[in-house]
Amino acid sequence: MPGEIQKLVADLKRVPIELRRELRPAVRAAAQRVLDDAKDRASWSSRIPGAMRISVRFSGRMAGASVVVSAAKAPHGRPYEHLGDPGSFRHPVFGHRDRWVSQQARPFLFPAARANRDRVAEEIDHAVEQSLLRTGWR
Repeated sequence: MPGEIQKLVADLKRVPIELRRELRPAVRAAAQRVLDDAKDRASWSSRIPGAMRISVRFSGRMAGASVVVSAAKAPHGRPYEHLGDPGSFRHPVFGHRDRWVSQQARPFLFPAARANRDRVAEEIDHAVEQSLLRTGWR
């Protein structure tokens, strides 16, 4: 399935501007499932869930939908995410460079994306197909 998602992302880069306007809400709606799941998984934090949003792009290397966390609103989001891997990370205690502690990671974005990727890919695939059929594509 990851290969199919990469092919879909490559195809989205070639979508004409008219179809992009039509597809944007459908792609955003499909990504909402991941956002909601990630917010649930990060509910232990008072700031991380409110700092998450969906970003939809059809150009560049990151074409598609992304769930992102604002580093300005929740600077602790990235260390806790730990690239989706369990484990721990180290940080200074209240900015004291001479005192460091280890803290357990609490991934929330990567697990949400993994748990929902098949359904989201199906929804986006269906939206692309429906949009193309409406424009006369066969």
